This record gives sequence, structure tokens and C-alpha cells, in this order.
Amino acid sequence: MLFLVVALLLFGVVLGAVAHAPLTFSAAAGLVIAVWLAVFAVRERHGRRRGTSAH
Repeated sequence: MLFLVVALLLFGVVLGAVAHAPLTFSAAAGLVIAVWLAVFAVRERHGRRRGTSAH
């Protein structure tokens, strides 16, 4: 429960910061995060397909 409260608090802080940032900065940051998540997903899928794990 405490984890959920902290996560929601941090989410609110991040959204508040994005609301005051310029649109171009917010879009660029969102694009960087999207690319990072896509690369992570591809690496995970490729790693699981070979049967090896990074853990």
C-alpha cells in the first residue's frame, strides 16, 4: 500500500513538471522514453527466444 502511495505521489510530481515544461521538451522526452522501452522490449523478446536470460 505504501508503495502505491509513493508511486502515485511521484507520478503527480512528474506530471506537474511536464505541465510547466515546454511542449517540445515534453515531446522529446516522451520520444526518448518510448525508444528506450521499445529497445528494452526487443532485447527481452530476443533474449527469451534464445533461451538465455540476463537474470
